[in-house]
Amino acid sequence: QVQLVESGGGLVQAGGSLRLSCAASGRTSRTYAMGWFRQAPGKEREFVAAISWSGASTGYADSVKGRFTISRDNAKNTVALQMNSLKPEDTAVYYCAAVSTSWYSSSYYAGISDYDYWGQGTQVTVSS
Repeated sequence: QVQLVESGGGLVQAGGSLRLSCAASGRTSRTYAMGWFRQAPGKEREFVAAISWSGASTGYADSVKGRFTISRDNAKNTVALQMNSLKPEDTAVYYCAAVSTSWYSSSYYAGISDYDYWGQGTQVTVSS
């Protein structure tokens, strides 16, 4: 089992930046690909960004490409999401997710059903 805890959410004006962090604990001896998803009120949860275990491969939703950057520090068991040029439509609860993967895999995963572990979420609100 892996426990994921997100932090860094808050209220920011449009055009501003936030950095989300996700800390993993528990069975961190295994290797995990990680992802960020978000869910706005009344909408389905959607993919935002993902990163492979090694960090060599990353993927982004079209809506955040060029504005968001995902990164990880395996020594600290953390994954971060740097969000720049925020827009009101980025307002949502942001969730960190993890899926066990091979240590040699360069894959990242964009599907909600791909992931085994989820954090509780952190609220991001962007005001216009």
